[in-house]
Amino acid sequence: MRVAVLSDIHANLRALDAILARVGAVDGIWQLGDVVGYGPDPDAVVDRLRELGAIGVRGNHDLAAIGDDVIRDFNVDARAAMEWTRRTISPATREWLAALPARLTVDSWSLVHGSQRDPTWEYIVTEVAAAENMALLPSAYGLFGHTHLPIAYATLPGSSDLAGLAALTPPPGSSLALDGRRALVNPGSVGQPRDGDARASALVLDLAGPVVTWIRVEYDIEATQAAMRKARLPARGVSRLTFGI
Repeated sequence: MRVAVLSDIHANLRALDAILARVGAVDGIWQLGDVVGYGPDPDAVVDRLRELGAIGVRGNHDLAAIGDDVIRDFNVDARAAMEWTRRTISPATREWLAALPARLTVDSWSLVHGSQRDPTWEYIVTEVAAAENMALLPSAYGLFGHTHLPIAYATLPGSSDLAGLAALTPPPGSSLALDGRRALVNPGSVGQPRDGDARASALVLDLAGPVVTWIRVEYDIEATQAAMRKARLPARGVSRLTFGI
């Protein structure tokens, strides 16, 4: 069974469609939150995910989009983009976002946006934080987003000992076999990468292994930027797409 795992789409339909075209036929689509925010296509992105039967969890931007006061914690650009998103999204999009859970477990996989400790807000960016959150996993493996960085924190091959936990930064196209290991895995960001690579990022999960494979896909960045400018979204959010930062 092959599953596409997507995170931080951020209302970027062109990036999403490029990823979907690359992964081809899959048995499921799991998304890890921040479906909306920053980008120009919130309704279209939600419509696409709904059409494909995607399941997943909410991120902090999804929570803000449905009216939660977490918007007060956003920086100036994120707040301006979210205010636009709130004005723009349809009732159907708002309803779909509101129905997303904070966490979801599917088979041996636990899905959150941030972390097990704080599914909405915590950024896992260190091995210490990864080990602390891995100890809280209700399942063998965890998927998370929020950082916009493709990475895996995994124990040594054949071991579940958290003392041997290491951070693995995957080159595009690389795979990681998880049989006998414990791991927290981040697919990177579909719609707003921040690792210095402007291409859309995601992963394909082979549940039989399990094996995770990271992919990077070029998309029409300039068209997305033109749509953002037309919507008068913040200039910094437009320019950073060029560089993946």
